[in-house]
Amino acid sequence: MASHDPSLSQEEIKKANIRKIVRVALILAVVTAIEFALAFIWPDGSDRTLLNILFLVLTIVKAFYIVSEFMHLGHEVPVLIYSIVLPLVFIVWLVIALMNEGSAIFNSFF
Repeated sequence: MASHDPSLSQEEIKKANIRKIVRVALILAVVTAIEFALAFIWPDGSDRTLLNILFLVLTIVKAFYIVSEFMHLGHEVPVLIYSIVLPLVFIVWLVIALMNEGSAIFNSFF
């Protein structure tokens, strides 16, 4: 980050931080705009499974980007990043497995 460079003035550090915040906001806005566009152009009568998967993927992309930039994980050692990301992958897998099993149990009763 530019704020750690001792040769920069306070004004240059402010400008670099503002540019970074604007860049992060624009990236998050573009991903959100893609989500909104998908929501409005998806046909009403069609299967929404693919749409739900796309929403999940785009939401995870936004979450990882937010964690990377605002929690400064993108600048850490890879082992620390893996120690946070790997359990998240298993939690997502668990949620998908539980939803699948729950729907199978629900369908067996009805």
